[in-house]
Amino acid sequence: VYAVEPDNATKSCKARGSNLRVHFKNTRESAQAIKNMHIRRATRYLKDVIDKKQIIPFRRYSGGVGRKAQCKAFKHSQGRWPKKSAEFLLQLLKNAESNAELKGLDVDTLAIEHIQVNRAPHMRRRTYRAHGRIGPYMSSPCHIEMILTERDQVVARAETDEAPKKKVSKKKLAREKMKNREG
Repeated sequence: VYAVEPDNATKSCKARGSNLRVHFKNTRESAQAIKNMHIRRATRYLKDVIDKKQIIPFRRYSGGVGRKAQCKAFKHSQGRWPKKSAEFLLQLLKNAESNAELKGLDVDTLAIEHIQVNRAPHMRRRTYRAHGRIGPYMSSPCHIEMILTERDQVVARAETDEAPKKKVSKKKLAREKMKNREG
């Protein structure tokens, strides 16, 4: 069961993965970065992340994450290139695309309407500590679900005849009023 049902099921397609062995936090940040993107743009972006040409801004899980210059594009300072998360999301996008083709949807107009990452049950291993003790060595897998919807082509805003009015400060307005009174 998906967390959200699409508004128009006939124009939507779904894809999900459960108990995926990829870090939850990295995947969550990657998913937020591609939310509401067009499918082609999201695919290109994730491939760029794998090649370290574009970055994923880490907004919530950002403790100890280094500052990177590429993050300036997102008006943020911290980010990383989570390769494995990007690969898993690419696989899921590919799966969603083939689901759309099967449904007979126009793949070139699809956009990511909903994407959600949840924590899955920890997988347990052990690590050996000092004085003969044993400590936990857990992995943080995740569940990912996404819904892609056909979007209407974006129409460019019509050109208006008036040029945008230049803002005038109160001080300048007052000065002009004084000149008009004197003159």
